[in-house]
Amino acid sequence: MKSNLLEHINNPTDLRQLDEAQLPQVAQELRDFIIGVVATKEGHLGASLGVVELTIALHYVFDTPNDLLIWDVGHQAYGHKILTERREIFHTNRQLNGISGFPKRSESVYDAFGVGHSSTSISAALGMAIASNLKGDFEKQHIAVIGDASIASGMAFEGLNHAGVTDANLLVILNDNAIGIDPSVGALKNYLTAVKEGKNPKKNNMIKSLNFNYSGPIDGNDVFAVIKELKRLQKIKGPKFLHIITTKGKGLQQAEENQVKYHAPGKFDANTGEIHPKSEENLPPKYQDVFGLTLLDLAKANEKIIGITPAMPSGSSLKFMMDAFPKRAFDVGIAEQHAVTLSAGMATQGMMVFCTIYSTFLQRAYDQVIHDVALQDLPVIFCLDRAGLVGEDGATHHGVFDLAYLRCIPNMIVYAPLNEIALRNILYTAQLGLNHPIAIRYPRGRGTIIDWQKPYEKIEIGKANCLKEGMKVAILSNGTIGNNVTLALAQITHPEKFAHYDFAFVKPLDEQLLHTIFSTFENIITIEDGAVKGGFGTAILEFSAQNNYTSKIQILGIPDEFIEQGTIEQQQQFCNVDVKSLKYIFSGY
Repeated sequence: MKSNLLEHINNPTDLRQLDEAQLPQVAQELRDFIIGVVATKEGHLGASLGVVELTIALHYVFDTPNDLLIWDVGHQAYGHKILTERREIFHTNRQLNGISGFPKRSESVYDAFGVGHSSTSISAALGMAIASNLKGDFEKQHIAVIGDASIASGMAFEGLNHAGVTDANLLVILNDNAIGIDPSVGALKNYLTAVKEGKNPKKNNMIKSLNFNYSGPIDGNDVFAVIKELKRLQKIKGPKFLHIITTKGKGLQQAEENQVKYHAPGKFDANTGEIHPKSEENLPPKYQDVFGLTLLDLAKANEKIIGITPAMPSGSSLKFMMDAFPKRAFDVGIAEQHAVTLSAGMATQGMMVFCTIYSTFLQRAYDQVIHDVALQDLPVIFCLDRAGLVGEDGATHHGVFDLAYLRCIPNMIVYAPLNEIALRNILYTAQLGLNHPIAIRYPRGRGTIIDWQKPYEKIEIGKANCLKEGMKVAILSNGTIGNNVTLALAQITHPEKFAHYDFAFVKPLDEQLLHTIFSTFENIITIEDGAVKGGFGTAILEFSAQNNYTSKIQILGIPDEFIEQGTIEQQQQFCNVDVKSLKYIFSGY
């Protein structure tokens, strides 16, 4: 029986002591280790399995951490983490007080750049390479590993465009597996497919035309071939580009065959790959499915409805409409800026455009929201999935800034539904026709209502609702976090003290109701699943100051810091917006 090599590799220096012939065994052990941990702890699977050989080759050939290695997005960096001093704590991946699911500078010297959103690696690595030149270090290597979905993004092109006119010691490795989270799309994907199939003449090479030393495509799952090519490229100065072909999910049959499902499969059997079934019976729906199924239903009756998403058809559930109406629903790839301005263009021609983007990713298209949509007052309907705290993906993925960054934009309507029925009705209301753009934000995960497919009702824009009458304290909640308020009030000794209002609209605010509330209550509590700086509570403070009210206002929400990974329940607890914390706070009144 062969001895286990991986358990003796604590860092890349240990790896480099091995004979090259031993590396396929290390690859097998590393794959088994990743599968074993992710099977029980959950996380991203397929991406890391696909780059096992590349990961080993990079740390074997290059002098990391002195040579700087950047993993784009970082879904694929589990093998990297295990080989760089984190094998023994890898089981804490994505957990509270554990290691991050993404590379993170404060976690390890081997993580040269913090990632989590795609297409940043080339710009960052180029910045490092230019800095090395300025410091007189012309030997240091700077490597960016980027996938074929990420390289189609505008920012990646910007980085390539600049790198091609420098003498920076930069190596861009294209990990080409034809899939990001969903299958890659677009003309660049078609170009890369032609290159892989040998149908594209060498003289047409677009990477070479950008002044890169291009090599490949080579088999990225052949560790010897990758090492040989990396050693050759190591000696070449200036911008270099290596095209490798890998299989996402490599080494686990189901993960290879169903790459979308096994991107982040949840718990599964490490031996067979079978995903442990979760009973879906009698469960309330996921908010993304409420969006997707409602949009499909509305699109059947309204032919002006268009759906647009930047590379999240499955995660946003736009896939329902894409399957039914392929000419009216578009996955535009990892291109949030393009998605927003494309939506604006369609809106000028009378289309009802539902642009569905995760809240954390809309941040990447902020200028387009302001300049191309709101400034022209185009009624684009932004559907912001994964708003609020998102759990194990941590600080890079929380959608907690949207209320603050959207509220300050003129013409923008901002709405957060209390539950699935409210989400369904605001989608219905929006497609009836609005005079302004609207952002509808809703959380990751399931709602609370099983029987949610009720007849549509039109929502009055800017109207808040009283959920519960009370005598002493007014609680003003925005969005689904209001359900925590309802649960907390049901468990305290004097619920009659508290009135509870659902302020789904952060903009425009229901000022008429606010005048009544401030005239009636001396104590007001606001609560939101968003940053307290500049968010819903701040809007209430502004109203109070403008109207010279003297009621005491307590603002609850996400504090002014980046919230690390953990479960949503743990994160809510940290922010004092979970049911138990709210009970304690309410009991103080």
